[in-house]
Amino acid sequence: QVQLVESGGGLVQAGGSLRLSCAASGLTFRSSSMGWFRQAPGKEREFVARISWSAGSLFYGDSVKGRFTISRDDAKNTLYLQMNSLKPEDTAVYYCAADVRGLVTVRAQYWGQGTQVTVSS
Repeated sequence: QVQLVESGGGLVQAGGSLRLSCAASGLTFRSSSMGWFRQAPGKEREFVARISWSAGSLFYGDSVKGRFTISRDDAKNTLYLQMNSLKPEDTAVYYCAADVRGLVTVRAQYWGQGTQVTVSS
C-alpha cells in the first residue's frame, strides 16, 4: 500500500523559509517519479517541482525557480522541498505526489493529504 505523508507547513512572513517533508512508503523508489504541487483557493493545482528516484533529475516550475529546492533522502524514503524567499503568492496547500508509470504530473497515481503554507506580507 502506497502512502505519502507531508509535514512542515505553517505560517511564515514574506521573505522567510520553510522546509516541507514527504514520508513515502510502499513505493518502488528507484522507479518512482516524485514531486510537489500546490493549489490555492479558487485556482487549479500547479506544478512546483519534480525529482526522479532512479535518475535524480530535477525540474522546477517557473514561479519557484531560484527559490525552492527539491531533494530526497533514499535512506529515509523521504522527499523534501526547501522553500526560501517566500512570497504571499506562494500561499497554498502543498501536495506530495508520486507515480511509477512515468514523470509525475497533476494526474499522478498517488497523493499525500496536503499541508498548508501561508505567507503573510
